[in-house]
Amino acid sequence: MRPLPGAVSSMADPGPSRSGLPNGPSATLEVDVLRKSALWDRTPVSDAMLADAARAAFAAACPPGAGASAVTIVLADDAEMRALNRTWRGKDAPTNVLSFSAIPGPLAQLGEPCLIGEVVLACETVMEEARADCIALTDHAVHLVVHGVLHLQGFEHDDEAHAERMENLERKILASFGIADPYAEAEEEEVAEMAR
Repeated sequence: MRPLPGAVSSMADPGPSRSGLPNGPSATLEVDVLRKSALWDRTPVSDAMLADAARAAFAAACPPGAGASAVTIVLADDAEMRALNRTWRGKDAPTNVLSFSAIPGPLAQLGEPCLIGEVVLACETVMEEARADCIALTDHAVHLVVHGVLHLQGFEHDDEAHAERMENLERKILASFGIADPYAEAEEEEVAEMAR
């Protein structure tokens, strides 16, 4: 089954504390990391790190009483991302992250974890953004997984109120990993621009 396209965004070692983030006792997330590009194997980004990021985002945003769920994180290259972006969004260019929501299937009825969807990252784009913004590649990849999983849970940034809600939750999750606020510089630039 191919998931339906969900929300889209262009926008750390495993084991950090997630204190302060809600997590219901029945809310669990199975994470499968699929490395479709060997480029990712030459980076410090680990499957465990990405799985922890996905679980933290899921725990922070899951509804009360949520049961076992699953997500797939696909580590692709720019060529594959460009094809996905062209097919699902009509944009003939790679982007950093795409989220594809899954249609609940019969497995959920059999007591298996319910697949919430896929989060796809494009290696070259993610590396270039991290380099351009002078941030660690691992921090940027964790942020994009958090962002993508939040999209799978219904979060959007289509207007200012939605964006602020989503960004605030991202900040809280990323802080639990010791990752600096990825939106701080953009907000400082907006304030400086408004002061002119």
